[in-house]
Amino acid sequence: MRYELIAPCHFGLEVCTKKELSGLGCEILEVSDGKVVFAGDESTICRANVFLRTTERILVRACEFRACSWDELFEKVYAVEWEKYIPWNGKIWVAKAASVRSKLFSPRDFQTIIQKAVVRRLQRAYGREDQRLPMDGPSYALRVSAYKDIITIGIDTSGESLHKRGYRKATVKAPITETLAAALIMLTPWNKDRILIDPFCGSGTFCIEAAMMAAGIAPGMERNFAATSWSNLIERQRWYDAYDEARDLKADGMRAVQGSGPDIQGYDIDAEAVKAARDNAAMAGVSELIHLQRRELIQLSHPKKYGFIITNPPYGERLDEKENMPELYRTIGEKYSQLDDWSMFLITAYEDAEKYIGRKADKNRKIYNGMMKTYFYSYFGEKPAKRKENVLQ
Repeated sequence: MRYELIAPCHFGLEVCTKKELSGLGCEILEVSDGKVVFAGDESTICRANVFLRTTERILVRACEFRACSWDELFEKVYAVEWEKYIPWNGKIWVAKAASVRSKLFSPRDFQTIIQKAVVRRLQRAYGREDQRLPMDGPSYALRVSAYKDIITIGIDTSGESLHKRGYRKATVKAPITETLAAALIMLTPWNKDRILIDPFCGSGTFCIEAAMMAAGIAPGMERNFAATSWSNLIERQRWYDAYDEARDLKADGMRAVQGSGPDIQGYDIDAEAVKAARDNAAMAGVSELIHLQRRELIQLSHPKKYGFIITNPPYGERLDEKENMPELYRTIGEKYSQLDDWSMFLITAYEDAEKYIGRKADKNRKIYNGMMKTYFYSYFGEKPAKRKENVLQ
């Protein structure tokens, strides 16, 4: 069966999710703020959940329509063929409802009215109008978006957010999500043959995501999803095929990086943060691909050329920290200037970052990290010369 599917993502990073979906061979239908809509079958749902690094979840777009009153909302939801997706014993609820510039805006009313309409439809469709839905079967969580009176309802195939890879058991203050870290790495020209250093590694998210990319480790290969129990829609074999594909790619990737693996380094001044990063790297199965060490920013150096700094430095969220920001960013600029032909990419909410780094970024992308407006500053170094290939005469 062909489905229209939605991949929500961070505002400003839709290009990364689109690129990933294209890489999986998906048909892209629409790209808009904070989401990419694509088409696919049951195998697409499985592979998208297992392989995508930059989306928060995969939704089946069940319906989209205009509604300007609660009565109209009920009637249009009731008209949807929910029985195509949800069995009689399916557990249904509205997990989230968001409204922007729409006449309908109450999350509680969205939840109540939509659930009531879906239940009524299923009772009629299954010929059991005098019975309550048992709701003791697989979960079918609904996610609702209202934008300029256009209502979109998606059925969540993922369950727990896809940023929860399962490796980040140990956390430190203010980590960025795994999906955001992966997307930011994708915005850079970094690849596994280039050096990567994160001098503010915290719980190690940038380093671990980079190592997983280098080794071809699919982020969802060790977890289950809401749709793994949807026997009415997806044959179990489709999931086995996706997991097997991920295991084969990991085996090939790990063989490829053995011995001459990537040079990925993470430093932090906080010993507890370094310990957390090591624990997380071990959980992700990439310990041997990352060097993690307690080190101060002032010690940042590397003898080789053409490396990358990709990092999420502090940005003075608390008033007592703000006075330290000028010196911190000044030091970042000084240490970066001493690295030979390196590139630097940093995400921060500190608006004077460029001023104290001492150089205007070559590119500045605005990104929303949750509700916080941040900036992704890109400083491009020289590219290494292409190696000349030996040609047999």
